[in-house]
Amino acid sequence: MAKAPKARTKTKPKPSRAFQVGTLPSREDIVAAMTEHPELDGKRDLAKHFGIHGDMRTPFKVLLKEMEGEGFLARSRKQIRRTATLPQVTALDIPGDADPDNLHAYPSTWDEAEGEKPRVAVLVTRTARVAPAPGDRILARIDAGDGPLPVYTAKPMKILDKPRRGQIGIVRIDEDGARLIPVDRKQKEMRIDGGDLGEARDGDLVEVSVKFSGRLMIQKAKVVAVIGNPKSEGAISMIAIHNLEIPYRFPAAVLREAEDAGEVSLKGREDWRHIPLITIDPPDAKDHDDAVHAEPDTDPKNAGGHIVIVAIADVAAYVRPGTALDREAYLRGNSVYFPDRVVPMLPERISNDLCSLKEGVNRPSIAVRMVIDAEGRKKSHSFHRIVFRSAAKLSYQQAQAAIDGRPDDKTAPLLGPILNPLWAAYRTMARARDKRGPLDLDLPERKIILDKSGMVADIHVPERLEAMRLIEEMMIAANVAAAETLEKRKTALLYRVHDTPSREKLTALREFLTSLDLSFGKAEAVRPVDFNRILAKARQDNKIEQVSEMVLRSQAQAEYAHENYGHFGLNLDRYAHFTSPIRRYADLIVHRALIAALDLGKDGLTDGEIAKLPTIAQHISQTERRAMLAERETSDRLLAQFLATKIGAEFMGRVSGATRSGLFVRLLETGADGFIPASTIGQDYYRHVEEMQALVGDRTGEAFRIGDTVKVRLLEAAPVAGALRFELLSEGTRVKPSSVKRGSKRPSRSYGPKGRRR
Repeated sequence: MAKAPKARTKTKPKPSRAFQVGTLPSREDIVAAMTEHPELDGKRDLAKHFGIHGDMRTPFKVLLKEMEGEGFLARSRKQIRRTATLPQVTALDIPGDADPDNLHAYPSTWDEAEGEKPRVAVLVTRTARVAPAPGDRILARIDAGDGPLPVYTAKPMKILDKPRRGQIGIVRIDEDGARLIPVDRKQKEMRIDGGDLGEARDGDLVEVSVKFSGRLMIQKAKVVAVIGNPKSEGAISMIAIHNLEIPYRFPAAVLREAEDAGEVSLKGREDWRHIPLITIDPPDAKDHDDAVHAEPDTDPKNAGGHIVIVAIADVAAYVRPGTALDREAYLRGNSVYFPDRVVPMLPERISNDLCSLKEGVNRPSIAVRMVIDAEGRKKSHSFHRIVFRSAAKLSYQQAQAAIDGRPDDKTAPLLGPILNPLWAAYRTMARARDKRGPLDLDLPERKIILDKSGMVADIHVPERLEAMRLIEEMMIAANVAAAETLEKRKTALLYRVHDTPSREKLTALREFLTSLDLSFGKAEAVRPVDFNRILAKARQDNKIEQVSEMVLRSQAQAEYAHENYGHFGLNLDRYAHFTSPIRRYADLIVHRALIAALDLGKDGLTDGEIAKLPTIAQHISQTERRAMLAERETSDRLLAQFLATKIGAEFMGRVSGATRSGLFVRLLETGADGFIPASTIGQDYYRHVEEMQALVGDRTGEAFRIGDTVKVRLLEAAPVAGALRFELLSEGTRVKPSSVKRGSKRPSRSYGPKGRRR
């Protein structure tokens, strides 16, 4: 009987003896071996080739992972291969945050399957004809160097125009054909020829290019990409995400790093698992990045004082400088919160799992221990790198109900040992806050509740609970402690700053208050207490809505900065964001700064990051503003969609803005914003009086000003644009026409009876 042929096996090359067994090969050795032996396509093959065994396996795996992150190797499941090399002439994009004196770039197009984009050093000499800057796209000649590892440098040949992102809109198909409803309110609808629809269907959110047709050069749209269908997918937020170019898909390398991350051990950390810290968050919170604890201070020198601990998730232990996770977190800058989804700064493996302070689970943290006196003033503080175990996960409502005498089965055992001391410490801190006098501008925020299909089911103003104020006050104290520690250690950091109101805004506020018979001091230096005094007076005179709106408008916008100029709204000399590193890159930078300043580990702030702090501050301030705009636009669209079935209905609202072109009105019940064109108001000639923030009739003195309550009828709703148009049904208040200043400023457009423009 003939013997069965032996199964063919993969031929393995003999182990390399070009280096001493038991030592790690260099990066050059690994690339050279893979070039010479293409069949080396896995960790085991490479380990056997280089004679790696025993204790050397772990550092060898780390080396391969580093090479993958550096762009030398690419991985697909268990296979490893060399990444593709760049052509001799390549289009490169220089990041907007690149150092102008040491430019680098990445390929404009790159297949993620090939691994990380290779970093290219851009060489610009003093005599160069082409001198690019951060944010430019260039055509460059590439040099990969002579070694087996490509070390890319580029000589710019030409600065290229970056292609503009196509216009975004919703496709509508009816009997007359297809048209594009643009997302931008300022853009007009365009027809779409049948052959230019591609695979788009009615209701799809699409990206289009604009073409011109006929001798009249009529604009038409051509679909270049179908983004999705917001209605069927229940994701109205997709419109803002794409329109504002918010990154929402994590690159493969980022997800791999997150999945490969393991639990952090106790090594090098203090064990605080005996301290019953708890988390108190909204009931629908998925990640928990702060925990708190308080107890009476037993030091007789601090009678009536407390020890307050705030523990924050140690994101820096998982997100290291220079990694794919770090680069993506910086790019995003912060998480973005929509009614129908969250676009997180970090993958769920990090944000909702390893760094989330889950009940009963060991978690690494950076904690601050604060000694508070009987008047709520902080006497001292210290930072610690710890491991602790959350004793309980509570919602604001649960904790508040327990304190109010309605504990449930979970909070009843916690009331005496944990919750009561927390509230006792908070109430002393609240007294200190009141003496400090931060700006007392507590405006209600509405929350939109969606149903399973992603449509608006309810809109309400959540009750402002003392439990929320407790967490806020303890987080503010922790943020101040972080800034104080880093300043004392003379360590660079990112401040959270809020400038004093500008002279122009203060002048406008004073003029407005004068029109309400309220006075505001003329001192050059204003303090939050000055605003609080006028808010209290307005509350007594039933003018709080008008005054609150204008005080809010007078304030500067908070931002991040590497230089400190204080936080006006909180009335604090120094302030930093430390308490939310899961969702804010600024907090991660502060964590790294504390680690470096206090020698808490080797994963602290690097010299390279310190040099780039001004750029980082500018970038994350921009991403924060982008997130706020996206959240506001999405709420506008959801509310417009909700009200689209109520055309003709009447609502009560409040004037939120007065301009030359008309009035902005915010509905009291839903918070939806809409517009009333000036041409549709009354039977008089109306002009915009800036110092009154009002439209005033020349003949009758009828005035509509910010804060006035009015009745309106809904005439039109445009859900895609998030726009509403109202008809004014109320009469205005009467002011003496002679009291309106004339001649000092050019009058706004005025209108004749029934809206005929003069």
